Amino acid sequence: MSSAPASPFSLDGRLALVTGAGSGIGRAIALGLAAAGADLILLSERDNLGPVAAEARSAGAAVTTELLDLADRPARQAAVEDLLDAHAVDVLVNNAGLIRRAPAAEFSDADWYDVIEVNLHAAFELCRAAGRRMVDRGSGKIVNVASMLSFQGGLLVPSYTASKHALAGLTRALANEWAARGVNVNAIAPGYVATATTAALRSDPARSAEILDRIPAGRWADPEDVAGAAVFLASPAADYVHGHVLAVDGGWLAR
Repeated sequence: MSSAPASPFSLDGRLALVTGAGSGIGRAIALGLAAAGADLILLSERDNLGPVAAEARSAGAAVTTELLDLADRPARQAAVEDLLDAHAVDVLVNNAGLIRRAPAAEFSDADWYDVIEVNLHAAFELCRAAGRRMVDRGSGKIVNVASMLSFQGGLLVPSYTASKHALAGLTRALANEWAARGVNVNAIAPGYVATATTAALRSDPARSAEILDRIPAGRWADPEDVAGAAVFLASPAADYVHGHVLAVDGGWLAR
Protein backbone atom coordinates (compact mmCIF):
# COMPACT_ATOMS: atom_id res chain seq x y z
CA MET A 1 0.00 0.00 0.00
CA SER A 2 1.47 3.36 -0.99
CA SER A 3 1.87 6.04 1.65
CA ALA A 4 -0.25 9.18 1.52
CA PRO A 5 1.40 12.12 -0.27
CA ALA A 6 2.92 14.78 1.94
CA SER A 7 0.74 17.82 2.57
CA PRO A 8 1.79 20.81 0.46
CA PHE A 9 1.64 22.79 3.70
CA SER A 10 4.06 20.50 5.56
CA LEU A 11 7.30 22.01 6.84
CA ASP A 12 8.80 18.73 7.99
CA GLY A 13 12.57 18.86 7.80
CA ARG A 14 12.69 22.65 7.40
CA LEU A 15 14.52 25.05 9.70
CA ALA A 16 12.89 28.46 10.22
CA LEU A 17 14.46 31.57 11.74
CA VAL A 18 11.89 33.96 13.25
CA THR A 19 12.88 37.39 14.56
CA GLY A 20 10.93 39.09 17.31
CA ALA A 21 9.68 35.65 18.29
CA GLY A 22 9.09 36.19 21.99
CA SER A 23 5.64 37.75 21.83
CA GLY A 24 2.76 38.86 19.64
CA ILE A 25 2.79 38.04 15.94
CA GLY A 26 6.30 36.59 16.03
CA ARG A 27 5.39 34.13 18.74
CA ALA A 28 2.22 33.06 16.91
CA ILE A 29 4.11 32.59 13.64
CA ALA A 30 6.82 30.55 15.36
CA LEU A 31 4.27 28.23 16.93
CA GLY A 32 2.39 27.92 13.63
CA LEU A 33 5.58 26.91 11.84
CA ALA A 34 6.38 24.40 14.59
CA ALA A 35 2.89 22.89 14.32
CA ALA A 36 3.50 22.45 10.58
CA GLY A 37 6.68 20.49 11.31
CA ALA A 38 9.47 23.08 11.21
CA ASP A 39 12.38 23.29 13.60
CA LEU A 40 13.07 26.78 14.87
CA ILE A 41 15.69 29.39 15.60
CA LEU A 42 13.98 32.03 17.72
CA LEU A 43 15.53 35.47 17.96
CA SER A 44 14.66 38.32 20.31
CA GLU A 45 16.35 41.36 21.82
CA ARG A 46 14.75 40.52 25.18
CA ASP A 47 15.03 37.48 27.42
CA ASN A 48 11.46 36.40 26.65
CA LEU A 49 11.93 33.30 24.51
CA GLY A 50 11.61 30.62 27.20
CA PRO A 51 7.83 30.15 27.07
CA VAL A 52 7.51 30.06 23.28
CA ALA A 53 10.52 27.75 23.01
CA ALA A 54 8.97 25.35 25.52
CA GLU A 55 5.64 25.36 23.68
CA ALA A 56 7.33 24.74 20.34
CA ARG A 57 9.35 21.88 21.78
CA SER A 58 6.16 20.34 23.15
CA ALA A 59 4.87 20.34 19.56
CA GLY A 60 7.93 18.34 18.51
CA ALA A 61 10.21 21.09 17.20
CA ALA A 62 13.91 21.34 17.85
CA VAL A 63 14.47 24.89 19.07
CA THR A 64 17.49 27.18 19.31
CA THR A 65 17.15 30.58 20.98
CA GLU A 66 19.31 33.63 20.32
CA LEU A 67 19.36 37.01 22.06
CA LEU A 68 20.28 39.81 19.66
CA ASP A 69 19.50 43.51 19.63
CA LEU A 70 18.72 44.23 15.98
CA ALA A 71 19.14 47.95 16.65
CA ASP A 72 22.86 47.40 17.32
CA ARG A 73 24.27 47.43 13.78
CA PRO A 74 27.84 46.16 14.38
CA ALA A 75 26.70 43.39 16.73
CA ARG A 76 23.83 42.50 14.42
CA GLN A 77 25.91 42.19 11.28
CA ALA A 78 28.48 39.88 12.87
CA ALA A 79 25.90 37.78 14.69
CA VAL A 80 23.71 37.27 11.62
CA GLU A 81 26.60 35.97 9.54
CA ASP A 82 27.76 33.65 12.34
CA LEU A 83 24.24 32.36 12.92
CA LEU A 84 23.61 31.61 9.25
CA ASP A 85 27.02 29.97 8.89
CA ALA A 86 26.14 27.67 11.78
CA HIS A 87 22.59 26.81 10.64
CA ALA A 88 21.24 26.07 7.17
CA VAL A 89 18.06 28.14 7.39
CA ASP A 90 15.28 27.17 4.96
CA VAL A 91 12.77 29.83 6.05
CA LEU A 92 13.43 33.38 7.25
CA VAL A 93 10.62 35.35 8.88
CA ASN A 94 11.51 39.02 9.38
CA ASN A 95 8.97 39.91 12.04
CA ALA A 96 10.88 42.10 14.51
CA GLY A 97 9.73 45.69 14.40
CA LEU A 98 9.70 48.99 16.23
CA ILE A 99 7.17 51.83 16.27
CA ARG A 100 7.36 55.37 17.65
CA ARG A 101 4.44 57.82 17.69
CA ALA A 102 4.54 61.63 17.50
CA PRO A 103 3.30 64.38 15.17
CA ALA A 104 5.54 64.60 12.11
CA ALA A 105 6.48 68.24 12.78
CA GLU A 106 7.77 67.21 16.21
CA PHE A 107 9.18 63.79 15.27
CA SER A 108 12.74 63.42 16.54
CA ASP A 109 15.72 62.29 14.51
CA ALA A 110 16.28 59.50 17.04
CA ASP A 111 12.76 58.15 16.60
CA TRP A 112 13.13 58.30 12.82
CA TYR A 113 16.47 56.51 12.64
CA ASP A 114 15.77 53.95 15.39
CA VAL A 115 12.67 52.68 13.60
CA ILE A 116 14.29 52.60 10.15
CA GLU A 117 17.30 50.75 11.61
CA VAL A 118 15.25 47.85 12.93
CA ASN A 119 12.35 47.71 10.48
CA LEU A 120 14.32 48.19 7.27
CA HIS A 121 18.10 48.01 7.62
CA ALA A 122 18.09 44.91 9.83
CA ALA A 123 15.45 43.24 7.67
CA PHE A 124 17.50 43.87 4.53
CA GLU A 125 20.68 42.53 6.10
CA LEU A 126 18.89 39.36 7.20
CA CYS A 127 17.36 38.98 3.74
CA ARG A 128 20.73 39.54 2.11
CA ALA A 129 22.60 37.08 4.32
CA ALA A 130 19.94 34.36 4.23
CA GLY A 131 19.13 34.97 0.57
CA ARG A 132 22.75 34.62 -0.52
CA ARG A 133 22.92 31.19 1.06
CA MET A 134 19.48 30.18 -0.25
CA VAL A 135 20.44 31.18 -3.80
CA ASP A 136 23.59 29.08 -3.52
CA ARG A 137 21.46 26.08 -2.44
CA GLY A 138 18.73 26.80 -4.98
CA SER A 139 15.87 26.92 -2.45
CA GLY A 140 14.46 28.93 0.41
CA LYS A 141 11.57 31.05 1.64
CA ILE A 142 11.69 34.59 2.99
CA VAL A 143 8.59 36.07 4.63
CA ASN A 144 8.71 39.72 5.63
CA VAL A 145 6.11 41.13 8.00
CA ALA A 146 4.83 44.34 6.42
CA SER A 147 1.75 46.28 7.53
CA MET A 148 -1.42 48.05 6.48
CA LEU A 149 0.94 51.03 6.51
CA SER A 150 2.74 49.47 3.56
CA PHE A 151 -0.34 50.71 1.64
CA GLN A 152 -1.54 53.70 3.66
CA GLY A 153 -0.11 56.70 5.45
CA GLY A 154 -1.40 56.28 8.97
CA LEU A 155 -1.32 58.94 11.67
CA LEU A 156 1.59 60.03 13.87
CA VAL A 157 3.91 57.23 12.68
CA PRO A 158 6.01 58.65 9.82
CA SER A 159 9.08 56.46 10.34
CA TYR A 160 7.03 53.29 10.75
CA THR A 161 5.03 54.06 7.61
CA ALA A 162 8.15 54.81 5.60
CA SER A 163 9.83 51.61 6.79
CA LYS A 164 6.84 49.41 5.97
CA HIS A 165 6.37 50.94 2.51
CA ALA A 166 10.05 50.27 1.93
CA LEU A 167 9.80 46.69 3.19
CA ALA A 168 7.03 45.94 0.69
CA GLY A 169 9.18 47.38 -2.08
CA LEU A 170 12.20 45.42 -0.92
CA THR A 171 10.13 42.23 -0.95
CA ARG A 172 9.24 42.78 -4.61
CA ALA A 173 12.78 43.76 -5.57
CA LEU A 174 14.30 40.64 -4.03
CA ALA A 175 11.62 38.43 -5.57
CA ASN A 176 12.52 39.80 -9.00
CA GLU A 177 16.16 38.82 -8.48
CA TRP A 178 15.75 35.50 -6.74
CA ALA A 179 12.55 33.87 -8.04
CA ALA A 180 14.36 32.12 -10.88
CA ARG A 181 16.99 30.90 -8.39
CA GLY A 182 14.49 28.90 -6.33
CA VAL A 183 13.97 31.45 -3.56
CA ASN A 184 10.52 32.82 -2.73
CA VAL A 185 10.36 36.29 -1.19
CA ASN A 186 6.93 37.44 -0.02
CA ALA A 187 5.37 39.48 2.77
CA ILE A 188 2.40 39.45 5.10
CA ALA A 189 0.60 42.72 5.84
CA PRO A 190 -1.28 42.24 9.11
CA GLY A 191 -4.23 44.46 9.84
CA TYR A 192 -4.93 45.76 13.30
CA VAL A 193 -3.72 43.06 15.68
CA ALA A 194 -4.13 43.01 19.46
CA THR A 195 -0.45 43.20 20.48
CA ALA A 196 1.74 45.51 22.54
CA THR A 197 2.42 47.57 19.40
CA THR A 198 -1.25 48.55 19.14
CA ALA A 199 -1.88 48.99 22.88
CA ALA A 200 -1.97 52.77 22.56
CA LEU A 201 -4.63 52.60 19.86
CA ARG A 202 -6.75 50.07 21.72
CA SER A 203 -6.61 52.15 24.91
CA ASP A 204 -8.00 55.20 23.08
CA PRO A 205 -11.79 54.60 22.98
CA ALA A 206 -12.43 56.99 20.09
CA ARG A 207 -9.58 55.72 17.92
CA SER A 208 -10.34 52.09 18.68
CA ALA A 209 -13.98 52.60 17.72
CA GLU A 210 -12.95 54.27 14.44
CA ILE A 211 -10.74 51.30 13.59
CA LEU A 212 -13.34 48.68 14.47
CA ASP A 213 -16.00 50.50 12.45
CA ARG A 214 -13.87 50.08 9.33
CA ILE A 215 -12.97 46.38 9.78
CA PRO A 216 -15.60 44.22 8.03
CA ALA A 217 -14.73 41.30 10.32
CA GLY A 218 -15.81 43.48 13.25
CA ARG A 219 -12.89 42.73 15.57
CA TRP A 220 -9.18 43.25 16.14
CA ALA A 221 -7.10 40.34 14.92
CA ASP A 222 -5.45 37.93 17.29
CA PRO A 223 -1.77 37.16 16.56
CA GLU A 224 -2.80 33.60 15.69
CA ASP A 225 -4.84 34.97 12.77
CA VAL A 226 -1.56 35.81 11.03
CA ALA A 227 0.19 32.47 11.57
CA GLY A 228 -1.60 30.56 8.82
CA ALA A 229 -0.49 33.03 6.18
CA ALA A 230 3.12 32.60 7.30
CA VAL A 231 2.85 28.82 7.16
CA PHE A 232 1.40 29.05 3.64
CA LEU A 233 4.14 31.36 2.35
CA ALA A 234 6.84 29.21 3.97
CA SER A 235 5.46 25.97 2.54
CA PRO A 236 5.64 24.15 -0.82
CA ALA A 237 2.04 25.29 -1.39
CA ALA A 238 3.45 28.75 -2.17
CA ASP A 239 6.24 27.63 -4.52
CA TYR A 240 4.83 29.78 -7.36
CA VAL A 241 4.07 32.80 -5.20
CA HIS A 242 6.73 35.50 -5.60
CA GLY A 243 6.81 39.17 -4.59
CA HIS A 244 3.32 39.15 -3.08
CA VAL A 245 2.20 41.19 -0.06
CA LEU A 246 -0.62 39.18 1.52
CA ALA A 247 -3.03 41.29 3.56
CA VAL A 248 -4.43 39.58 6.65
CA ASP A 249 -6.66 42.43 7.67
CA GLY A 250 -10.23 41.32 8.34
CA GLY A 251 -11.23 43.09 5.12
CA TRP A 252 -9.76 46.51 6.04
CA LEU A 253 -8.38 47.21 2.55
CA ALA A 254 -11.65 46.18 0.92
CA ARG A 255 -13.51 49.10 2.54
